[in-house]
Amino acid sequence: MRSVAKGAAGRPVRRFGVRPEYPESAPLAAIAPATALVPEAALPAPAPARRPASGRPASGAPEAPPQLPLDQILLGDSVHEMSALPAGCADLVFADPPYNLQLGGELKRPDESRVDAVDDAWDQFESFQAYDAFTRAWLLAARRALKPNGTLFVIGSYHNIFRVGAMMQDLGFWILNDIVWRKANPMPNFRGRRFTNAHETLIWAARSADAKYTFNYEALKAGNDDVQMRSDWLFPLCTGQERLKDGAGRKLHPTQKPEALIARILLSATRPGDVVLDPFFGSGTTGAVARRLRRSFIGIEREESYAEAARARIDAVEPLHEDALLAPPSAREAPRVAFSALVDRGFVTPGAELTDAKGRFRAVVRADGTIALSGGQNVGSIHRVGALAQGAEACNGWTFWHVEQEGRRHPIDTLRARLRAEMGIAAE
Repeated sequence: MRSVAKGAAGRPVRRFGVRPEYPESAPLAAIAPATALVPEAALPAPAPARRPASGRPASGAPEAPPQLPLDQILLGDSVHEMSALPAGCADLVFADPPYNLQLGGELKRPDESRVDAVDDAWDQFESFQAYDAFTRAWLLAARRALKPNGTLFVIGSYHNIFRVGAMMQDLGFWILNDIVWRKANPMPNFRGRRFTNAHETLIWAARSADAKYTFNYEALKAGNDDVQMRSDWLFPLCTGQERLKDGAGRKLHPTQKPEALIARILLSATRPGDVVLDPFFGSGTTGAVARRLRRSFIGIEREESYAEAARARIDAVEPLHEDALLAPPSAREAPRVAFSALVDRGFVTPGAELTDAKGRFRAVVRADGTIALSGGQNVGSIHRVGALAQGAEACNGWTFWHVEQEGRRHPIDTLRARLRAEMGIAAE
C-alpha cells in the first residue's frame, strides 16, 4: 500500500488536536492572480516549496518546477499544505470544511440513547471570529491553488455556509450556483423544536467573474433524460457498505459524504485527467471518486487515522474504462456549421419547406442558405426568420425549425449533428 505523504523537513505540521492561529484581518484590496502568491499577511508562514525526488538542481542550472503530489494524501494543516503547492495547479477544489456546529452537551433520542453527533475537536472553534479567520485563511490558499479557469465547491450547513459564502464574495470568487443536497434519509429532529434538517448547501464558484470554467452541460442533460440538471440534488446519506467503520464497528468519520454526491460534482465541472484538490480530505471520498473517474487528486488531512483509512480505501478502487468516461463535445466546442452548409451538402434542398414543431409557421429554403416565410416578404437567417414568425426578439433556429422526413418532423439540428459527425470522420 502506498504511504501517506509527510510534510517536508522543517515544515510546520499541525499537532493533532491543536489548531494554528490564523490572522483575523488582512487587506482585501490586493487579490492575487492565480500565478501570484497570496499577500503574506493573509497566511501562516509559507512552507518550503516541494522539490522533485531527484533533489536539488545542479549549481547554475535553472530551478526545476515543483512536482505536484498527484494522487497523494498530505498529512498536515490544510492552509500550510496548500501554500506549499505551486500556484494555479488545481482545476477544481472541493472543500468540506469544519461546520462549527456549536453543539452544547450531548444529543439524545427520545429513548435517552446517545446520538453519535459531530463533537470532534476539529469542529470546535472559540468564537465566530476565530472561525472566520480560519475560513479566510483556507479560502485564500485555495484561491491561490486554483487555475485561472478553475472552480471551487464548498459544502456546509446553516451553521457555517452563509459566513463562508459572504467571505468568498469578499475575496473575489464569482458565485455560479448554490446547490441544495436534499437528503433522502435525514436524521430526524429528536426534540421537536425545529424543522427536520434535511439538506446541506453547496456553493459553486469560479475563481473570477471572467473565468472560462468547465461545465459539462450536455452530458448532464443527456444523463437526466434530456432535461436540464437542476440545482436541487437528491441523494441519501452515506450508509451501509459505503460507510467506513473502525475496528469496533463504529463509523470512522462523522461526516463522510456519499460517493454519488462527489461524482455529480466531478462529472459536472471536471474532465478526465484534471486535478482535484481536497483540503479537508477526511475518509477520502473525493480521492476514491476521482480515481474511479480517472481524475487526479491531491488530498490534505490533519488526522493520521483518517488519512491511513482513506489511502487503503483509494487503493482498492478500480478506475472505470476510458470508454465509460467519454463525454460528448459541448456545443461551444463542436465545429461551427452554418445552415448554408446543410444546403451545400444536400442535407436540405432549395425549395424544401420548414415548419415549427406544430406546423403553425412555414418557411421555404432558398439556394443561398437563407429562408423565407410563406409569402416571401420576410427573408433572412433561420434565427432571424424564426424570431419574426413568433414576434420574438430572438430565436434558436436550429431547434425551432423542423423538416419532414418519412412522415415525421425532425428539428434541423439533427441534420447539423449528422454533418458534424461526417466532418469528424473526415478529420480523422
